[in-house]
Amino acid sequence: MFGDNGGMSPRITEEIIARQPPDAQAIIRALLAENAELKARIEELERPGKGKTPQNSSLPPSSQHPHARPQLPRRKSKRKRGGQLGHEKHERPLIPRGDCNHVEPLKPTECRRCGAKLSGSDPEPLRHQVWELPEIKPIVTEYQRHRLVCPECGETTCAQLPAGVPQGQSGPRLMAFVALLMAYYRQSKRRTADFLSTLLGQPCCPSLTVKIQNQVTAAVRPSYEALAAQLPAQEQLSIDETGTKEAHGKAWLWTFVARMFTVFAVRATREATALRAFLGEAFHGIVNCDRAKMYWHLGCLQWCWAHLKRDFQAMIDRGTVQGKWLGSRLRRATCELFEHWADYRAGKISRAALLRRMGPVRRKVEGLLLRGTESSDADVRGTCRELYEHRQWLWMFLRYEGVEPTNNAGERSLRHAVIWRKLSFGTQSANGSRFVETMLTAIETCRQQGRNVFAFLTNAVEAHLAHQPAPSLLTGV
Repeated sequence: MFGDNGGMSPRITEEIIARQPPDAQAIIRALLAENAELKARIEELERPGKGKTPQNSSLPPSSQHPHARPQLPRRKSKRKRGGQLGHEKHERPLIPRGDCNHVEPLKPTECRRCGAKLSGSDPEPLRHQVWELPEIKPIVTEYQRHRLVCPECGETTCAQLPAGVPQGQSGPRLMAFVALLMAYYRQSKRRTADFLSTLLGQPCCPSLTVKIQNQVTAAVRPSYEALAAQLPAQEQLSIDETGTKEAHGKAWLWTFVARMFTVFAVRATREATALRAFLGEAFHGIVNCDRAKMYWHLGCLQWCWAHLKRDFQAMIDRGTVQGKWLGSRLRRATCELFEHWADYRAGKISRAALLRRMGPVRRKVEGLLLRGTESSDADVRGTCRELYEHRQWLWMFLRYEGVEPTNNAGERSLRHAVIWRKLSFGTQSANGSRFVETMLTAIETCRQQGRNVFAFLTNAVEAHLAHQPAPSLLTGV
């Protein structure tokens, strides 16, 4: 007797097992059962469309190799690459002549045809402007602190530095710039030091960037804490989280997105305790989020329909007849929901028209979910029961104006942070985590408010050095 694969390994039958001692029979049957279970699991995983992808799960798009992504069928264009003949020309407009640092008139001296001498000026010369970087030299100010001896008592007195002058050798603008290089432009400490030394002529080493990092954190931290204190009073928040590392342990980077500001936080847990630390017990607003259970205690949620669309795609990809049938219909209803919402966002329909259109969609979705609660597919049944039992969290965007049906605001705010994490592999200390959450908060909040983040950081460092209150990030809150 041979194995199923046609090889020389013997196939174990009941006759062979019966000839073995009782203890051996028990071991053989246990091994056979385990082998059968593993084979079934392998077949399940190798089934086409079974694996998790960004299209049917919460896996980020960056987790999938570009070559593995399914290519949409597209007819090959007959046009060549690049700009097409007759397309509108795009070029940088010339700045006014008075704004140029130097204007150099160029006049021909002789005729290009006969060689005769030329004179005069063209009232409308052809203008050609060349942009160039200036030679960058650091501005160095030396403070000479004189020590003078008192003629009466002989005591020596040394002059103090003026208010706002740092004890170290880095000024406010330099410190703000270094912080932005590391937090906004995602440069490592070594590359930041190399950039300052090579391009700016500013002596720097990695240890100095760490010192500057801590100084900027201390300068911006009061503004950060003032924003965090406003979270419990918000009527609506988008919350999301992603994994990161602190030192050699796991950590989580949280984001809380309000209408006019965003707060980031690096914490050692993904549990609800991290939410309570920021929102407290007094928070009664609406939270846009995914279906993770640590949000459930907040009570008033709007589950993200973009996540739900991927859940319905997972039903289709699971391969069972019931999963394909139910998932395809739920996914179709989700696409219909997004079409109506897009018309409303574009101003094509009123709020009342949106509610009228969404009525049939809501009845269709809830009917399909109710049907799925009785499915023989355990995964489909579990998903549908959870969604149906909490179906009020699917439609908060219809009940409250201003609430989005997705958590795109939270996911967009995390995008920069996720790229930073992939490049840096997290932080090496609690001080590093405080720098990251503080800087990400300032950067994203300034973007929301249309403010210059470099100017804000410079003002914050100047205020910190002068022992004055930090500038506020609560503008428009």
